[in-house]
Amino acid sequence: MNRELLFPPGATRHDWVLDAALAAGLGLLTIPPYGVRGFASDPTTGEFLTAIGPLASAVLMIGSLVLRRHSPFLALAGVTLAGLMQLVFSNQPMATLVAVPVVAYSVARWIPGQPARVVVVIGAAGSVLGPMRWILDDLGNPSLRQLIWLALAWFVCLGLVITPYAIGRRVRESGEAHQDRVAAAEERYRTMLLERDQDTRLAESRARTQIARELHDIVAHSLSVMIVQAEGGKALAAKKPEAATQALTTIAETGREALSEMRRILGVLREGPEPGRQADFAPAPRLSDIPDLVARTSDRVQLAVHGQPPRASAALELTVYRVVQEALTNFLKHAGPQATAMVTITYGMREIAVDVLDNGIASPSVAPQNPGHGLRGMHERVASMGGRLLTRARPNGGFQVTAVLPIRPLADEHGEE
Repeated sequence: MNRELLFPPGATRHDWVLDAALAAGLGLLTIPPYGVRGFASDPTTGEFLTAIGPLASAVLMIGSLVLRRHSPFLALAGVTLAGLMQLVFSNQPMATLVAVPVVAYSVARWIPGQPARVVVVIGAAGSVLGPMRWILDDLGNPSLRQLIWLALAWFVCLGLVITPYAIGRRVRESGEAHQDRVAAAEERYRTMLLERDQDTRLAESRARTQIARELHDIVAHSLSVMIVQAEGGKALAAKKPEAATQALTTIAETGREALSEMRRILGVLREGPEPGRQADFAPAPRLSDIPDLVARTSDRVQLAVHGQPPRASAALELTVYRVVQEALTNFLKHAGPQATAMVTITYGMREIAVDVLDNGIASPSVAPQNPGHGLRGMHERVASMGGRLLTRARPNGGFQVTAVLPIRPLADEHGEE
């Protein structure tokens, strides 16, 4: 703590050069007259000490300015000692007193807290003692004129201490406030980077979840259709070769469609297309693609559409398509080979209702208690669009998937995005 007070800022080489230049300049303006007087006196007489004393005090006072930034307290000590010497050896104010305001400013500027006020105490004492030494001839019987001059001198001397001290404190406070603002700005910047990093991670997580959901819907549905068609074609190969051919055609079309959608999704993940090759960005499925989806799934699935498809966002149309696709995938997996399914889509003015009902013999009651990725993905899709989803076992057997999705204006959809 004592070292921090004695050497608070430290001084760079540039600071040393500037302070030495300041001391040298003031010394050339203020010290020579006292040097001439000292060297002109006879060293063998008592006048030499009287003449050389002011010179020594002048050199000490100006020389102390070299330390004003490296150690303001040491500079203050040097100036104080030089001032006491001047009280003894000189009955007139000396030009080297110009160092007093400089030291008062330096202490206020570089010394932190209350210890800096010591310069005001020392300066106030010097402002009283100095004018009394210069003006009063008889301390016991001063004249009115001397008292008036004494009061004016006190005021001027005290002002030469307090004014630079106040300026120094103001500069120090401004510097500290600037450092606080810089520190606050750096903290805000670090916080912004942290928030941006968190937002990036959340966006990546959401993107991974969405891609995984898309891949699940595509792969699970396509493979389910292909397996059902392959089993059916195998069973009919001997009896109805033309039916087997149709099953193989459906398998091929389903595989090509699945491959196309896989390319669409993976094309988004690539950093860029291969040289000389354009990325394959196929359009996302729409409402108009649902009849073809149902037709390719199985001849045990029927479709009923009520109303006209509305103008909806691509995200809403994809959600409806994926709900139907996942419900049919579950039907093919769990309902059994003899079950049938009915897909009903109702287009209203404000919402789209999707019902997928089957009469499967499998026990679907386990699904709501231990839902797989498909049901969970459906719930997430519908919830993200502000809709409602019901998945449950039917009382008379089979399973029910019902989704109700609100139709929002396209402007609102874009605004939320």
